Amino acid sequence: MTTKTTGMVALVTGGSTGLGLALSAGLARQGWQVITDGRSEEKFKGAALPEAVTVVVGDLTDADHRDRLRTEVERHGRLDLLVHNASTLGPLPMRPLAEVDIPDLMHVWRTNIGGPLVLTSALLPWLREADGVLLSISSDAAVQHYETWGLYGASKAALDHVTLTYAAETGLRAYAVDPGDMRTAMHQDAFPGEDISDRPLPETVVPRLLALVEARPESGRYAAADLGGVLG
Repeated sequence: MTTKTTGMVALVTGGSTGLGLALSAGLARQGWQVITDGRSEEKFKGAALPEAVTVVVGDLTDADHRDRLRTEVERHGRLDLLVHNASTLGPLPMRPLAEVDIPDLMHVWRTNIGGPLVLTSALLPWLREADGVLLSISSDAAVQHYETWGLYGASKAALDHVTLTYAAETGLRAYAVDPGDMRTAMHQDAFPGEDISDRPLPETVVPRLLALVEARPESGRYAAADLGGVLG
């Protein structure tokens, strides 16, 4: 059954922790209906998300899970914002490219680019109808070259390319945004044993992302730290 939601609807992947959790909560506080997903039901139990957030537990690389996300969008009857936030660093500890093999590549590629690509295609009818926004969370590793970050960085560069190609092919506004370093579990995984308490919390990035979605500048790749100047 489809229920035509009158308010704005967003789907944010990877909403159980970090930036995905902060963005899902931030959108809900601004009156959005939010659909989010993640692989851990336990993490969602401790997340204390607002009632306006619908959680669909599962793995984005799984076709049945993507179908459930599509069904949830259909139930809401619209989609104004699709955020590709879910991602993986790959095998830990992170390794030089010379030590990466095909299974490592397939795992990172399916999560960071394959899932987002096919999910976007599945949800295009609702995004088109709402003249919605496609937002992919990128990384400076997509354009810089750091030791051991090659596999992850290549996947984010591909995500940037796919995101902005969707903009060219559909006319929708689409953004690839580097949020900068954040104090998240994923960032801690990248720097095991290091103190990352000097990194800003993901909640500090959310206002910039919300302002970007509201302002709708030209499609492109942006750094969250620079959005103040871009958005005026």
